[in-house]
Amino acid sequence: MTTTKQCYGGAPGLPLSAAVRAGDLIFVSGQMPLDDNNEVVSGNIETQTRATLERLKKTLNLAGAELSDVVKVTVWIADPRDFTGFNKVYSQYFSSDAPARSTVRSDLVYDVRLEIEAVAYKAS
Repeated sequence: MTTTKQCYGGAPGLPLSAAVRAGDLIFVSGQMPLDDNNEVVSGNIETQTRATLERLKKTLNLAGAELSDVVKVTVWIADPRDFTGFNKVYSQYFSSDAPARSTVRSDLVYDVRLEIEAVAYKAS
């Protein structure tokens, strides 16, 4: 069996791909609440969660996938007090058949409230 690898997108000045497809799996790098100009979307956890999930959707689309194809999500959240607000928005994007998820509290490299990475399964 031969597995092909294809990279999609990237981050200006950073040695990474926004997403990598390896066979039927799509690995999405950590997404943050950035707009189309890579500027931080300021606001509360709900605003930043929505912006991050919209960016995740766009990145998945580059690789030919959708949120419904996501099987695993890892979330880093800067302030555990934001967990309820995060879940409120997250559940609007993943309401039924939600993917497996890990959520941890972490200091983040950028001054944002959260970062989300995902793994999707999409038969090629």
